[in-house]
Amino acid sequence: MSVSPVDPATLAEAEAATGGDRPGPGFVGRSPGQLAWARLRRDRTGLVSGGMLVFFVLVALAVPLIEWAYGIGPREQFQSRLDGFGMPLGYAGGVTGEHWFGLEPALGRDIFIRMVHGLRTSLFIAFAAAVTTAAIGVVLGTVAGYLGGWLDAVVNWVTDLTLAMPFLIIALALTPTIALRFYGQREEVPAAFQIGVLIAIFALFGWTSTARLVRGQVIALREREFVEAARASGAGLGHMLFRQLLPNLWAPILVSFSLAVPAYITSEAALSFIGVGLTDATPSFGRMIYRSLDYLQTDPAYVFFPGITIFALVFAFNLFGDALRDALDPKSSR
Repeated sequence: MSVSPVDPATLAEAEAATGGDRPGPGFVGRSPGQLAWARLRRDRTGLVSGGMLVFFVLVALAVPLIEWAYGIGPREQFQSRLDGFGMPLGYAGGVTGEHWFGLEPALGRDIFIRMVHGLRTSLFIAFAAAVTTAAIGVVLGTVAGYLGGWLDAVVNWVTDLTLAMPFLIIALALTPTIALRFYGQREEVPAAFQIGVLIAIFALFGWTSTARLVRGQVIALREREFVEAARASGAGLGHMLFRQLLPNLWAPILVSFSLAVPAYITSEAALSFIGVGLTDATPSFGRMIYRSLDYLQTDPAYVFFPGITIFALVFAFNLFGDALRDALDPKSSR
């Protein structure tokens, strides 16, 4: 909490943060979180994209309830609704009141319920990978930036080595190798194992950007007066890192996290598309789009529904990440 003379811009922000109650003349108390929330509330793009993200997350959390109400499972096949060529009967890929987004050609599985399950899978992988990479990056970046010396050199060397590795090539090699290490060629790999492998691969490569960002912020903060005062009072390493430095790093960490989630969503879809991520037994946007390529002319609705959904999801995350970055930046002009 800080106290400072009021200028018109600050006064307007304080009014927005307090619901319109005008502060007393001369001075106003405000926190960085209140100012950031006030900026975010004035950003229509941020509010709309945030509302879309809330909707997607709620759908992902309510998958069991949606499946129960819908009455159809992701693996159920409706071969009777297909013609002799394996194409869905009716218009727009078999869209009816029973099958809202139609049926998959050849297999006859319901597209809507598979998309709902695929949304939950994508969000779980993306959030788990983002949390893991953020935790690793924050710890390594904070320790390296504060202690410096040989530890900082080692962390920088490992970071440069990780950045030099080609992610796609290593992912193509590691994913099937790990699966074969634990399961035979004829055994079905469980979905939980595939998801765990993807999260581990993302964590192996994704921590570097957060570590570098946090390290640079810590180097800028470690010579500040409040850090020197805490060090002079005999504060230990844990207190310095997690009570003095880390509370001042939450803004860039949140922005980095919000931009990492859509990157992992597209990465999971891309790996599943080329056949090294999730298999066809597990609902996934990447697998659905891959299977739809053979039916672009005969059944364009099959690629439209999963394609537009993953586009809207990633686009909303990117827009909200930009809005969050502007809101957390005290020098933002928006």
